[in-house]
Amino acid sequence: MKSFVIRMALACATAAAGFSAHAEQVQLNLGHTLSPDSHYQFMAQRMAEIAARKSNGEIKINLFPQSQLGGEVKMIQAGRTGALDLFVTAQAPLTNTVKAYSLFDVPYLFDSVDQANKVLSGPVGKEFLAMLPQHNLIGLGFLSVMERNIFSARPINKGADMSGMKVRVMQSPGYVKAYESFGAQPTPMAYGDVYLALQQGVVDGADTSPDQFLQDKFVEVSKFYNRTRVHYLPALLIASKSKFEKLSPKHQQIVQESATEALQAGRDFYKKSYAESMDKMKKAGVQVVEPDVAAMKAQTTKTTEALVAAIPDGKALFDKVQKAKL
Repeated sequence: MKSFVIRMALACATAAAGFSAHAEQVQLNLGHTLSPDSHYQFMAQRMAEIAARKSNGEIKINLFPQSQLGGEVKMIQAGRTGALDLFVTAQAPLTNTVKAYSLFDVPYLFDSVDQANKVLSGPVGKEFLAMLPQHNLIGLGFLSVMERNIFSARPINKGADMSGMKVRVMQSPGYVKAYESFGAQPTPMAYGDVYLALQQGVVDGADTSPDQFLQDKFVEVSKFYNRTRVHYLPALLIASKSKFEKLSPKHQQIVQESATEALQAGRDFYKKSYAESMDKMKKAGVQVVEPDVAAMKAQTTKTTEALVAAIPDGKALFDKVQKAKL
């Protein structure tokens, strides 16, 4: 009788802890670099909630926003070595690991957020995800692309308006060469230094998405937000292959299903946040400029050809994207 009481007490204690007596709780850490009010965090929270529900509490995903686990390059390395379970990264830092990902640095590869998300949700996206396992990474899917536009001290109505402008852009060849084709001077600078640099006139502008323009308070130091739409930056949710394969088949399935559902919710959140951010910046007195995008795209034709030629299977991948856009 005494042993029965002890077993019952242990069972009750285990149940109270939130997981089954027959299954040990699996804890997974998920890191990303954006703020707690970003679409990265919204997606991560949704994934954690879905995984906990689908697994009856057997899977717990711990969230670490705002680079608590390091920047994107550090998290990619940690994922490859198995030191980090899950992370969200923009595509650009992945190009050092998978050269073909440089395709997304090509200017005007996509025409809109919706178009880019559609392409990356189909066969083209699956082909790029299939490139990751050989690097000990598993792509669970694409989050929304982020439309990167130039915020500046003066309006940009055409490419020539950027002539001589010192512009902070992401330091990848595709970004640098694209803005050089407009006559701008791409200026290397840590993202955290851009606010003060704009305020002091060290740079004339920088590129970022509408939501980050608001979240990082650039609205306070920039009078113009120019929808140049040169780049659409993809973001991915990635798992460490070695850590993922240690999960049971059931838990692997739950993690993937939770990711798929959460990524769609994250894409919807970004779209809503994009619209709200555009509205808020206008109300704050920022002038939203709509440049002649078609003419600007024509200025980057030679740059695009050179960048594509330098990518392994670049022409074939570029053509697949163009076909998927139709």
